[in-house]
Amino acid sequence: MILPLRLEGVAYRAIIEPLTLELGAGPSTVILGANGAGKSVLMRLMHGLLAPTEGRISWSSEDPRRHQAMVFQRPVMLRRSALANVAYALKLAGVADANRRAMAALEEVGLAHLAHRSARVLSGGEQQRLALARAWALHPEVLFLDEPTASLDPTATREIESLIRAFDAAGTKVVMATHNLGQARRLGDEVLFLHQGRLVERAQVGQFFAKPASAEAAAFIKGELPWV
Repeated sequence: MILPLRLEGVAYRAIIEPLTLELGAGPSTVILGANGAGKSVLMRLMHGLLAPTEGRISWSSEDPRRHQAMVFQRPVMLRRSALANVAYALKLAGVADANRRAMAALEEVGLAHLAHRSARVLSGGEQQRLALARAWALHPEVLFLDEPTASLDPTATREIESLIRAFDAAGTKVVMATHNLGQARRLGDEVLFLHQGRLVERAQVGQFFAKPASAEAAAFIKGELPWV
């Protein structure tokens, strides 16, 4: 078990102001805030793609990267089939039965019928489902999602959200960044609200929307805080 994840006085340049928090297993966490609030940077710090300029980030495990995965808003697709995209990630992780696991992951996200189609000709929603399959095939304990539906139409968004709920129900800790209030309500158990690089509020979803504790959160919920 790699959780809890601890951030102690973590800051990043002028983007993230020093913050301290701990994330445990179980309930899904939504990092909510306007575009430019620092959500993606905070998530990259948690995942280990960025090193903090101040503070310390620690996991319970000495090798956390093997137990976590991340899906980006615009995933990079390799110049190969959908199946090969997933299998490649598994082979990098040292999985012996990569092709079998890859096909099982594609079935999980409803893309088995497109297994041998070039990943780069898939629709935006299909590519995002493929990115989720690529991450899910690794059986991560923690799955980071950075605005996973920001560029998708409503139908594709519903499909992705359904998969996220399934991963959450299967026991994977989901940490997702979004500026979408409705999505935060639908998918989150707790909210980390960022404003201009500051962690302004942390609360259960119901409490956050019913009775925000900060003026910034109240303004954001009302649509009075700029989204960009």
